[in-house]
Amino acid sequence: MEDSFELAGKRYRSRLIVGTGKYKDQDETVRAIEASGAEIVTVALRRITLTPGQPSLLDALGGRWALLPNTAGCYTADEAIRTARLARELGMTEFVKLEVIGDKRTLFPDAEATLEAARTLVKEGFTVLPYTTDDPVMAKKLEDAGCAAVMPLAAPIGSGLGVRNPYNLRIILETVKVPVIVDAGVGTASDAAVALELGCHAVLMNTGIAGAKEPVLMAEAMRLAVEAGRKAFRAGRIPKKLHAAASSPEQGLIE
Repeated sequence: MEDSFELAGKRYRSRLIVGTGKYKDQDETVRAIEASGAEIVTVALRRITLTPGQPSLLDALGGRWALLPNTAGCYTADEAIRTARLARELGMTEFVKLEVIGDKRTLFPDAEATLEAARTLVKEGFTVLPYTTDDPVMAKKLEDAGCAAVMPLAAPIGSGLGVRNPYNLRIILETVKVPVIVDAGVGTASDAAVALELGCHAVLMNTGIAGAKEPVLMAEAMRLAVEAGRKAFRAGRIPKKLHAAASSPEQGLIE
């Protein structure tokens, strides 16, 4: 736990949070989660079977991971609030990944509705982790509303474009004191490494793993990338220079 990740007073060794959608079956889902080393797994309540007596993804997960219910598929603040309350009624957790989508084509979040829902859920005692744009002003508003972290997108959900605006992420890191978790847009291991190298506290992904040709292998790659990115951040990269700088000492050279 030397370099553990703290979220709302709880500590986690892994800085990789993974989703559970788009896998070919539950067996592949579980094997990929295991390979990722993740300790937190997010599940979309509106997309899982909750009927008593019928097989459910929750049964497959078997209580081995900390579950983070999310409000994926919600397009209004009211829908998201009701979905979070359902998770609480099911006895899942007080944690909720808050998603309020504003556009069906791009799946960009509705920032105003997200802030509205966040304020309500925080008042009701939820630990709110909001999916948001990479807008530093909105990130600060969500922190001020009482959110336990902010989760700016790297790129549109499922796009695999990687970190499109590292500068905004850096400004967010300078602006808020709560953890910054990159959410959405990661396509491959190098994207995850970049997010951690910037100083982001963690990264959440689903399609980047589940949509790969070999999801279990990609899950392992993502685990290693997150670890490498975090170590690179802690080590401190060399400054970028326009011109060359000799790697061998220039003093004491024989003329």
